Amino acid sequence: MAEQWINHPAILKGETVDLLPLEKKHFEELFAAASDKKLWELIPTDCSTQENFTTAYSTALSEREKGNHYPFIIFHKPSNKIIGSTRFFEIIKRDKKLEIGWTWIIAEYWATGINLECKLLLLTYCFEVLKTRRVQLKTDENNLRSRKAIEKIGGRFEGVLRKDRIKDNGISRNAAYYSIIDDEWETAKQKIILQLNDKKKIVR
Repeated sequence: MAEQWINHPAILKGETVDLLPLEKKHFEELFAAASDKKLWELIPTDCSTQENFTTAYSTALSEREKGNHYPFIIFHKPSNKIIGSTRFFEIIKRDKKLEIGWTWIIAEYWATGINLECKLLLLTYCFEVLKTRRVQLKTDENNLRSRKAIEKIGGRFEGVLRKDRIKDNGISRNAAYYSIIDDEWETAKQKIILQLNDKKKIVR
């Protein structure tokens, strides 16, 4: 096993969700959650098919062994079920940077505070445990919902990388790149906490 920057198992505990390290035992339940095709409309790899899912998530585990990825399941505590996944990748310890991505949550929990809580857990771990200097996030240039969500947590737009990926359907994707750096973390953290508190008020 390669030298690991992230100590395994990394368990990130939140109020509503826990982010738990992905394991093979999660595949069946995770695939059941991933089988909704609309989750993947603007993501290069369509993991609503068994073959793509197994390839992508088996690769995630092998890349964790190499220190390149660290995949999580999103475990929803009130319902006691897996509702999505996210991960760290492009992990470069020497430069103290990584990317957060491969994030999806079942449609039932869209427009709730779940994504905000996940991002707070991930970013707190990045900046306060790993002491990263840069966290990168990217999304399809046309995924306006995702771009807005990144901007709301303090992501700063850096530009569009043209024809960054070829999607499963053969069409090239332009990627909108964002980042949060260590100097911006405290401001971003307060933004996320305020939004989470607002979501709680709406729920009540």
